[in-house]
Amino acid sequence: MRVYLPCTLPGLARAVTVGELGPGPLSGFAVTPALVEWYVSGDTEELEYVALMEAARASLRMLAADLADGFDAPARRVVVAAEVPDSAVLVSPDLNDRGRVRVQESVPLGKLAAVHVDDVDAQEDVAAAVSALSSADDGDDDAQFIVDSADAHELLWYATQEIPDILP
Repeated sequence: MRVYLPCTLPGLARAVTVGELGPGPLSGFAVTPALVEWYVSGDTEELEYVALMEAARASLRMLAADLADGFDAPARRVVVAAEVPDSAVLVSPDLNDRGRVRVQESVPLGKLAAVHVDDVDAQEDVAAAVSALSSADDGDDDAQFIVDSADAHELLWYATQEIPDILP
């Protein structure tokens, strides 16, 4: 199963150092039955894009958590696409968590299919989105607009052999 795992650049660097993303369980996103039911008119490519963007939003939350912990990570969303055995993936039973999955084990670097990362030009909007997340969660429409503006930046696609080139 193709799973989209939210990450950060420091998290990706750690994965390269240890040879895997993990340890499990890891939160991720995939084309699940609930996602297919919600997005009835979408083909596989569109559904995978939705899962990718959900993982990108989760990457924003990881950046916010790092910032809250006093860790300054580059304000760039990172999503790792990996091929994970179906047996290692638990699909959320909550229909409101349309594409959310739980990968029960670590993911070796050899199972990565690609990495999606914001361009450096997106950092200002991503940093603003990270700062606005809490207010957006509290229902502030202006803050939600700022968070949504990060989605206007397309994530760049990198082959796994290019990972060293994107690390800080």
